[in-house]
Amino acid sequence: MFIRSASGSPLRAAFVARVALAFALGTAFIGAASVQAQHSAGHAAAAPAVKLGSLTIEEPWSRATAPGASVGGGFLVLDNAGADDRLVAASSPVSARVELHTMSMQDNVMRMREVEHIEVPAGKRVELRPGGLHLMFIELKAPLEEGRSFPVTLRFERAGEVEVQMSVRSMGAGAMHH
Repeated sequence: MFIRSASGSPLRAAFVARVALAFALGTAFIGAASVQAQHSAGHAAAAPAVKLGSLTIEEPWSRATAPGASVGGGFLVLDNAGADDRLVAASSPVSARVELHTMSMQDNVMRMREVEHIEVPAGKRVELRPGGLHLMFIELKAPLEEGRSFPVTLRFERAGEVEVQMSVRSMGAGAMHH
């Protein structure tokens, strides 16, 4: 059985199901233990903001993943004090590849698709967050563990490349805000 992606290429139903399950677990898993952990321990230590020319990258984080999960999400805030730019690629040693993605509701169905780039307009703040624009770590090499961090290289069309440290938060992190 195959399902077609937004780009029209066939994807194995099993892979699509694993991706959907990973995001559903991350978005819906807000059990009492998770909420308690967020309130008592807070988030993993926040990485300091990183500057790249007129861009400031703040709050890079990811959710912990279950053992055996093949995908994970990455989130951050891009603040642009200069000219228009675009996030065009990302990479990390924790996964085989990193894709730029968006999620949206269409006809009461949550749809996720890869995008070629993420616009970072002049003078604007762009949030990559659960349920919207995000990084997708594909073919994870190991689970993302709460309290740890890992490097991600971001490539911008104009500003160039910069490495940030993604803090890994709990599985339910960020879900309460959206």
